[in-house]
Amino acid sequence: MKPGYLSEYFQGVALKRLSKVEADILCSNQHEFNGVEGLRSLLGEPEGKVRYPADIMYLSDEEEQVILEEAVFTWYDSRQKARLARGVQRWEYRLYFPTSRASGLAATGDLLVIAKQRNGKLLVIVAEKGSGIGRQIEWLFGTSNLDQPGFFVKSGMEEQRDRIEFTSRIILESIGFVVETTAPAYLETMLQKFGGKFPTTREFSTYARSTLPHIDPKGCPDDVLMAWMEQEEILFRTLEAHLISERLTGGFGKIATGVDVEGFLKFSLSVQNRRKSRVGLAFENHLELLFVENGLRYSRTAVTENKAKPDFLFPGASEYHDHDFASDRLTMLGVKSTCKDRWRQVLAEADRVQQKHLITLEPAISQQQTDEMASKNLQLIIPEQLHQSYSLAQRESLMSLSSFIQLLHQRQ
Repeated sequence: MKPGYLSEYFQGVALKRLSKVEADILCSNQHEFNGVEGLRSLLGEPEGKVRYPADIMYLSDEEEQVILEEAVFTWYDSRQKARLARGVQRWEYRLYFPTSRASGLAATGDLLVIAKQRNGKLLVIVAEKGSGIGRQIEWLFGTSNLDQPGFFVKSGMEEQRDRIEFTSRIILESIGFVVETTAPAYLETMLQKFGGKFPTTREFSTYARSTLPHIDPKGCPDDVLMAWMEQEEILFRTLEAHLISERLTGGFGKIATGVDVEGFLKFSLSVQNRRKSRVGLAFENHLELLFVENGLRYSRTAVTENKAKPDFLFPGASEYHDHDFASDRLTMLGVKSTCKDRWRQVLAEADRVQQKHLITLEPAISQQQTDEMASKNLQLIIPEQLHQSYSLAQRESLMSLSSFIQLLHQRQ
């Protein structure tokens, strides 16, 4: 096991696209996969039946359709008795599973993932065909061609490709894993600098960048952005872990009054909300400095029609409100760390700008969604490192941050 890599969480993983027969088995009362020899390298060749506690999930891009259940899967060789009794030299491994709501939603072409975790449990995922979350999981595990029959099985997970970085951390947390990568060497400095509490997001972004003095913001903007985001995330988790630990040590409530359940729930909610809002603001902060260092003029959250506030307007608010200024020299940029359905909010901002631009850190957005974005005249910007998570057809229309900055220079 290598800390900071997928091997910290998984011993191995098997993935495939469901055939019609397999989808029918998952949905029916047969409850058993035959012909799963590819799983032998993952689950072994046991004597007798082995039962694995499992978490089974059904995932789609519609968050309300996500299902998580507990189950027990059984792995065994159905030919073992015949081999021992009559010397039949055949092996036929089978995987038995109980009925569940998650398996009942499986359909032909869906992604099936069977991952063996370090704690001995299985994580079984059925991801809807064509969904962004399915593509993200494929990208996370670095799968090859899943159009071939049989499972693609991967073990080890300690290659450079398997490092847990900012984007892979987001995907892991979306499927229920808590990834707490920290940098303890910075903790004492942060406690002294920020007085043992959270600073503003802008202050923290500035500090995070200062810990990477070798990075030239005028270099490759895509690489710089991802390095800054990764560093800030690690430093934030380091400080957060310490402050949360202190709060939990203090407890909630007193002996006389009992446990303060409401206080605990409020504290938990504040932790989640801080994480969500901070990532988006950090993203904007780092982009802003990149624009400054690259000599670009802009306005941040300027007010346009109907009190809309686009994240960035180029070259600025005064030019936008000057109707003598050519509209084809105006550029609007929306910033979303993850898109989901929130990308549509960008369409209602800055009416004078016909083609909107949106930058996100979300990998492997579904083909259906990127096609819809294009139909709405929305240009998607993805940092160069994440382009490989998209299909070849999608990559043809993606813009990198570097190319976006070049476009701004041409217009300004």
